[in-house]
Amino acid sequence: MTTLVQLRCVACRRGEPTVTVDELAQFQPQVPDWALSEVDGIPRLERRFRFPDFAQALAFTNQVGALAEAEAHHPALVTE
Repeated sequence: MTTLVQLRCVACRRGEPTVTVDELAQFQPQVPDWALSEVDGIPRLERRFRFPDFAQALAFTNQVGALAEAEAHHPALVTE
């Protein structure tokens, strides 16, 4: 079985196929803290993280941003 950490993100690139229902069923158990939602008819994964203060939340956001840039994947990040 393929694990998510072995894969690179390509679905967000124009013209690439999106994740199938079967793939969602296979991969969802690997990210149990994430919820599948739909926005404007587009399925997406969401997760909320809580931090004791804004500085820690911002540091985390910057770390995620650096990883996302390295993967050429640009998720929606909200830090408040």
